[in-house]
Amino acid sequence: MIDLVTVEFRSYTLKPGRAAEFDLLMRTQALPMLQRWGFDVVAQGLSIDGDDRAYLVRSYRDLTHREVSEDIFEGSTEWLDGPREAILDCIADHACVVLELPAGSVDALRWGAREAATRATTPVSSPAD
Repeated sequence: MIDLVTVEFRSYTLKPGRAAEFDLLMRTQALPMLQRWGFDVVAQGLSIDGDDRAYLVRSYRDLTHREVSEDIFEGSTEWLDGPREAILDCIADHACVVLELPAGSVDALRWGAREAATRATTPVSSPAD
């Protein structure tokens, strides 16, 4: 039997010129907060095909776990008094899709996101080096 997990894919259309601010808020404030609250953030970042889109992928045991976790978090003082307004101010629109996927698929997505982040922060040497 294949172990299935519930995976939420959020995509954000950002307001023009706000991508860097959104990315910084997510990396320095929202992600550490989500981790403190026990969320499994599989991947997060800016789309590689433009500077006005971003994504957040989270994994849950099941749909009920997702609903309960989000309700508690989104009503928390830490979120409401923290980066919520600044983050929302960067977003023009968003969409969310929730799927059941094999746990191994999530692990592969997590690995791919880490590899992409590593490549984005590793200097590329030119042939002249």
